Amino acid sequence: MKVELGRRLLAEALGSVMLTGTVVGSGILAVRLAAGNDAVALIGNTAATGAILYVLITALGPISGAHFNPAVTLVMALRREVSAASAFLYVPVQVVGCILGAWLAHAMFGLPIVQFSTHVRTGAPQVLSEGVATFALLFAILAVSRWQPQSVAAAVAAVITAGYWWTASTSFANPAITVARALTDTFAGIRPADAPGFIAGQFAGALLAWLVCALLLPRGAGQVD
Repeated sequence: MKVELGRRLLAEALGSVMLTGTVVGSGILAVRLAAGNDAVALIGNTAATGAILYVLITALGPISGAHFNPAVTLVMALRREVSAASAFLYVPVQVVGCILGAWLAHAMFGLPIVQFSTHVRTGAPQVLSEGVATFALLFAILAVSRWQPQSVAAAVAAVITAGYWWTASTSFANPAITVARALTDTFAGIRPADAPGFIAGQFAGALLAWLVCALLLPRGAGQVD
């Protein structure tokens, strides 16, 4: 049964708010508790992000697909798993939801609601890292959904958790959350001037994953005997 578009958009909005609220909020608390140790702060930020991703995808995936991410929506539209009209509506909902999530985190921790990040994240290695992180995310979604669709939530949580530590950029892997993180001058932030490079890397990584998976996992092909 098809789920009404309004419910799907609500699911994308709610998931985007909760995801970004968790990323930003856990970053704020982690810094406060880590006593200046960035590694400890990142551990806390990583654990919270992986946990909420698993919950949100499990809870909202059956409604909207649980994209929360324009790069994911683009690939799903290219694969015709979501219509172009729905994708056109998903993206602004994701962006607005992510911004609201950042503002919610600010409110919960008594910070000014409207902020702009001063956290410098620039240079080719950072952009490359975002391409790699987003490639890994989309590869995980497409490959795992092919063989074990019930494991997609765990796979996404795991790949983002790993990405926090094996990429130079700490694996944003999401254009909507990148926009929101440009609007928070906290541990999770990114300077607005650096956000376009991240977003370009993310879309490039997503498109590469789509092409690789089209070759590696053609529709109708089964497992090797």
